[in-house]
Amino acid sequence: MPILNWLDRDKHVKAAEDVPYRLLVADDAHSAGDLQTENMVIQGDNMDAVKALLPYYAGKVKCIFIDPPYNTKSAFEHYDDNLEHSKWLGMMVPRLRLLRELLSEDGSIWVTIDDNEAHYLKVVMDEVFGRKNFLTSVMWNSRKSKQNDAKISLGHNHILIYAKNMTALRINRMAAEEAKFENPDNDHRGLWVADAFDAPQIRANLEYPIVNPNTGQKYLPPKGRHWRTTQQKYERLLKDGMIVFGKTGKSRPQQKRFLTHAVDKGVVPGTWWDDCGTAAEATKEIQAIFDKELTFDTPKPERLLHRILHLATNPGDLVLDSFLGSGTTAAVAHKMNRRYIGIETGDHALTHCVPRLKKVIEGEQGGISEAVGWKGGGGFRFYRLGEPVFDAEGRINPAIRIPHRAH
Repeated sequence: MPILNWLDRDKHVKAAEDVPYRLLVADDAHSAGDLQTENMVIQGDNMDAVKALLPYYAGKVKCIFIDPPYNTKSAFEHYDDNLEHSKWLGMMVPRLRLLRELLSEDGSIWVTIDDNEAHYLKVVMDEVFGRKNFLTSVMWNSRKSKQNDAKISLGHNHILIYAKNMTALRINRMAAEEAKFENPDNDHRGLWVADAFDAPQIRANLEYPIVNPNTGQKYLPPKGRHWRTTQQKYERLLKDGMIVFGKTGKSRPQQKRFLTHAVDKGVVPGTWWDDCGTAAEATKEIQAIFDKELTFDTPKPERLLHRILHLATNPGDLVLDSFLGSGTTAAVAHKMNRRYIGIETGDHALTHCVPRLKKVIEGEQGGISEAVGWKGGGGFRFYRLGEPVFDAEGRINPAIRIPHRAH
């Protein structure tokens, strides 16, 4: 498999091995709600923090979402987002290698990125996670307005998705979009949409002619495709009112799909997401939470994280975000009844993440709250990175004190 080479690559690939195991020390002055919770917010370098989590959470995280600095060569208030290319790769690679160890066998990692590094990141993640475990790259329509000062207005971000083990991965389906269903013929089975009756590839037993009973027009499958069913089953579907020929009755054959059936099975997600919020929406969410007192440069909207966590997890599953930023992943996971671990290196672990999650616990009604029926509750504990467990010679650090438990 082709690999990407850059300055100091070998040092960067092995960097995770040199990171010491550290203790995690609870600081309940910043915790909130139910302190028996498994939810964690950790302040500290995210490579050190992930290494500290490994002894406890290796193979247990169902979904990792990260929104790393994009290396856009612009100055961001909260992150150094002006890293030279090789340094950016050197920052990402050891972190990805550690994150992979945290994923469960049926888990997945979702990484948002823009065009500046997306294609390099794809090659690196092919190496770390295995090219066979690449699921897809989603295009998130992050900006609806046009940049009039640009040669071509950029309106999307990539979301690269990898499985820990593609064979074990299960992706949930999306809820049916009820607005697309109607019932123009008053079918007693309810609302429906018409799906194409042809399917990919060529199969000789599925290439029979179909005659439109309304017009007498004869149809064969389009080139390189076949009908969905055998002729015998097609005739049963036609008799049962399951076949339509367009809204006017003069088009190619289509098959009804009823809303009740769609609700049961859901809708397979696509790769173009223009219906789960924008960067502008995310900024408004932050402003509403903090009454415009605090800002954040690149927040993600709650609807985007809701989509990702719905597809990748189920209630009770563990979610990790090691670039927690303004706290969106943790806030959405909390409202969706997922367990979570959020890691943030900067001061805004305290200025953004902690206050935001406290408001979630109090029942704030922004973002996805109304859609998921959020009323408040739960809790999280705040942690800082403690001493390394071992010294340079591999001996237990004498600065560590293990509480004595009397028998």
